[in-house]
Amino acid sequence: MGEGLVYLFLDFDGVTHPWGEVEDFRCLPMLEDVLRDYPETRVVISSDWRTLFSLPKLVARFAPDIQPRVVDATPTLFARRPEELRGLREREALLWLERKAPGAPWLAIDDAPGNWPTKERLVLTDFKQGFTSEDGSRLRQLLDGLRAAMVAVPQTA
Repeated sequence: MGEGLVYLFLDFDGVTHPWGEVEDFRCLPMLEDVLRDYPETRVVISSDWRTLFSLPKLVARFAPDIQPRVVDATPTLFARRPEELRGLREREALLWLERKAPGAPWLAIDDAPGNWPTKERLVLTDFKQGFTSEDGSRLRQLLDGLRAAMVAVPQTA
């Protein structure tokens, strides 16, 4: 995909809107406000919605200026045993990275902590609220850290 990019794996239910309520994406504008400050960030849909709707239909949910930055959806892996459910979304994300952007920095936003064993890369939302200003602060902190790591150039003697 591209060097200097950060990939954000995004769930919908419990993130872009509270889980179990109207699927109106009411929290998405707050997330998009954060993304506008980090133009190096690309969104990859990791939500189960990717199995129900085409990528163009999913992209259409986003503001026009953010739509070009929604680049793909993760592949779907199927658990054969119940214990394989833990971390399944992260395995799908890592497979996507392996195929499309090896070694690229990444983060995830999800309301289900069991989907992402790598907690230090996760913005965990409250499924009853969706993405909040506190989640936005956490996302900014993580993106600032990745940005700083990308611009840090080792000193040579």
